[in-house]
Amino acid sequence: MDPIQNRFGYGAQAQSAALFDEGLRKHMLRVYNYMGLGLVITGIVAFVVSQTPALYVPIFSTPLKWVVMLAPLAFVFFFSFRIHAMSAATAQLTFWAFAAVMGLSLSSVFLVFTGTSIARTFFITATMFGAMSLYGYTTKRDLAQFGSFLVMGLIGVIIASIVNIFLGSSALQFAISVIGVFVFVGLTAWDTQNIKQQYAENFDQESQQKLAVFGALSLYLNFVNLFQLLLSLTGQREE
Repeated sequence: MDPIQNRFGYGAQAQSAALFDEGLRKHMLRVYNYMGLGLVITGIVAFVVSQTPALYVPIFSTPLKWVVMLAPLAFVFFFSFRIHAMSAATAQLTFWAFAAVMGLSLSSVFLVFTGTSIARTFFITATMFGAMSLYGYTTKRDLAQFGSFLVMGLIGVIIASIVNIFLGSSALQFAISVIGVFVFVGLTAWDTQNIKQQYAENFDQESQQKLAVFGALSLYLNFVNLFQLLLSLTGQREE
């Protein structure tokens, strides 16, 4: 091949790779921004409700608490099955609504645990999440091989949690929390790598936006669940 042609060919490839990397960085930043804003909405709603007896008393002292507790799960199923049919704007609004409903569900945390332990657990969660998400983004190792085990672990944690609602076993709850922490730490790295791999520069703006929202939902769920599990292990309860 002509050296000049070879030089221009390599230059074009390098430029294309640079554009792809820049687009990927913007995409991941959008994902983390959506996730972060979702956590802010959740935190604000949870705190406001917990500080307003007129709101939390009718919820947590009546069977309505079960609706509030199960509503986030219904949102996740709806989101998963309808994301492809939604517009990007609808997907964003649905995610913000989900974050608000999750905040309503988590408001009981402020009623059970001290503010100091909540803050401490949040920063521990943020540190663990950040480290594992960074690992998932930067590692060259294919984490797909661990995906099936993590999903099986997640299903096991969910089933055990439902069973323990009726058993009320502290020992089982402790085991669920410990196993759950490992599962969601692994899922954080795995989901981050999946989000990175799913990005494609030839997606149109609408598709990239929806992909970012769905990615944010995955990471948001990992963060919230990890926070709850760590809080059940290390949180100090109100006296």
